[in-house]
Amino acid sequence: MQIQHLTKQIQSTRQELIDHPAFGWVNTLEKAQVFMETHVWAVWDFMVLLKALQRELTCVNTYWVPKGDPEIRRLINEIVHGEESDVDEDGVATSHFELYVRAMEEAGANTAPILSFIEALKSGQLPFEALDESGAPEGAKAFVRQTLEVVEGGNAHEIAAVFTFGREDLIPDMFMEIVGNLKKQFPDELGLFAYYLERHIEVDGDLHGHLAERMVELLCGDSVAKWETAAELSEKALRARIDLWTAVMQEFDARHSSTPTV
Repeated sequence: MQIQHLTKQIQSTRQELIDHPAFGWVNTLEKAQVFMETHVWAVWDFMVLLKALQRELTCVNTYWVPKGDPEIRRLINEIVHGEESDVDEDGVATSHFELYVRAMEEAGANTAPILSFIEALKSGQLPFEALDESGAPEGAKAFVRQTLEVVEGGNAHEIAAVFTFGREDLIPDMFMEIVGNLKKQFPDELGLFAYYLERHIEVDGDLHGHLAERMVELLCGDSVAKWETAAELSEKALRARIDLWTAVMQEFDARHSSTPTV
């Protein structure tokens, strides 16, 4: 099957991402804060890919008409429900993005850049311009720019490939264990972060991963060109994630580098 061939093509890069040293590096509260300040942009980025797919693959107009393949519509709407309308630790409805921002606030991480960016979008500012002015870490800006370029291209099979193979289920069990240990040390600061990871990986790695792969299969069909593009962009998305986690460690080092006195 083509999906299995694609998965094999990107396997080595996928493993490189899973083995990234950043996951073992997050071993203090301060490092967790810096990690979250970059990672939140990937959480928002994920929602952008999701909503772009919903726009391309289902009818979102007021005057509804059937659009596209019914199976694809079902797949994308199932994923939208889980990501945009999940529940928090108290069973209250929330999106994964809003849950993550709450987790950042609890941990003492800086939410100002991402929240100012969201407000800029609400006011109608163009996303690339809002991103440039957001104060986001440079690694996060580069990561989001790449996704925005794919989304603005408007090709559903390309968006689906990036969405499917650059996902949150690529966070390894080792990282979950480290965060769990940190939660024991800082229960009042990292409780929500641990919950987010557990909840998101549970949902994303189980049902949604299979749904997303099926979506790519249906969108690429028998087109050799589409499968080649899907493989190329999947590889590029994984590389972008690797660069993102490297940037997290570099951001921390930059903050703690000694400044020469004048």
